[in-house]
Amino acid sequence: MRVVFIGGGNMGRALAGGMIAQGRVPSTIDVVEISPEARERMQRDLGVRTFADPTSAGLEDAAIIVIAVKPQSMRETARALATQLSTPLIISIAAGIRLDDLSRWLNGYQRLVRAMPNTPALIRKGITGLYAHPSVTDQARAAAQEILGAVGDTIWCDREEQIDAITAVSGSGPAYVFYFLEAMIAGAESLGLSSENARRLAYATASGAIELAAQTSDSPSGLRAQVTSKGGTTEAALAILEAREVKAALIDAIAEADARARELGRLLGSDG
Repeated sequence: MRVVFIGGGNMGRALAGGMIAQGRVPSTIDVVEISPEARERMQRDLGVRTFADPTSAGLEDAAIIVIAVKPQSMRETARALATQLSTPLIISIAAGIRLDDLSRWLNGYQRLVRAMPNTPALIRKGITGLYAHPSVTDQARAAAQEILGAVGDTIWCDREEQIDAITAVSGSGPAYVFYFLEAMIAGAESLGLSSENARRLAYATASGAIELAAQTSDSPSGLRAQVTSKGGTTEAALAILEAREVKAALIDAIAEADARARELGRLLGSDG
């Protein structure tokens, strides 16, 4: 089964590398990438074939095409592909691009899956939201899940608009975590700890807490209560966060990201 990636940037590279790590033969993966430097890296590091443009790649026998270009380039890319398709499954990982718009640019083609991975996919610790056009078969859905599953966990959506919510929570989510880490590091440094120790403490605390939460049936609020002794240091710290409505601000931030994702979908999908 031949898989062709249109775009050899970070996410395309992560997906191709993840597939190979799981046993996919490199000769079954091709990459179309405009940058000569990126093509050379893909060939050298992964052993895949690369092409400068879709026409030279010969897409007619591709079983799956993964479009991994920037959202702003999707319309032009899809229109260039439209005349070269036979019956491949097409997976789009371009944020904000709705399937109706992608189908229109592909002259009505409907064997489409929309995916929203996140940057931890670069170390195969990601999670991806998936939504398939109703015409996509269970077999094709399984193939899409296998490809995105090469870089982490996957979640299927019942409705396409849920992809925008996933974008707001997990697509943008690493930035929220990094923001919190920035604050923890700055707080540690302000108390006289070295930058190196501040980073080590913040990273280990965050990763350990997340691993603990993932391995227990207790809710995050229950785990928080276990750490919070009455009259202790944690209670004093959490009182500040509550007083400044940090939780409410984060909930509002996620809602705003969801609204922006929907707005970008409308803007990027416009042919005007």
